[in-house]
Amino acid sequence: MLSDKLQAALNEQIKNEFYSAYLYLAMSAYFESKSLPGFAKWMRKQAEEEMEHAMKIYDFIHDCGGTVQLQAIDQPPTEFGTPQQAFEQALEHEKFITGRINELYKLAQQENDYPTQVMLQWFIEEQVEEEKTASEIVEQLKLTANHGPAILMMDHRLGKRE
Repeated sequence: MLSDKLQAALNEQIKNEFYSAYLYLAMSAYFESKSLPGFAKWMRKQAEEEMEHAMKIYDFIHDCGGTVQLQAIDQPPTEFGTPQQAFEQALEHEKFITGRINELYKLAQQENDYPTQVMLQWFIEEQVEEEKTASEIVEQLKLTANHGPAILMMDHRLGKRE
């Protein structure tokens, strides 16, 4: 059984995960408008993954007999600058999400809620991967120095994401 405090925090995280999906979908739309279909595909896949994260918490709350309370999601930006700037924003957002997951874990520890700690362990590991991937792409984009042919090569590579 989830405490009221932990249930509220998990519901907040559902909102954060849905916002992540919304943000990456907005980035996908932006890249489509800039004729970068590979970047757009990568971000769209990322948006889908974030939806799965939200639903993982949604299902967990229900499995624990709790109540899901969906919250309003803020509108994401529509402009993101260069591909490097967009991925830098994505990396900063992933760092924010990592901080939120860490706070949830700390709360679950304080509440002696072992099932929630176990569930959140998956998210902790996932955030290591999320930050690593975004950071690598940022570093690769820095190497391109926003040079057209190199960006097109990156667009092609990122478009291969399954």
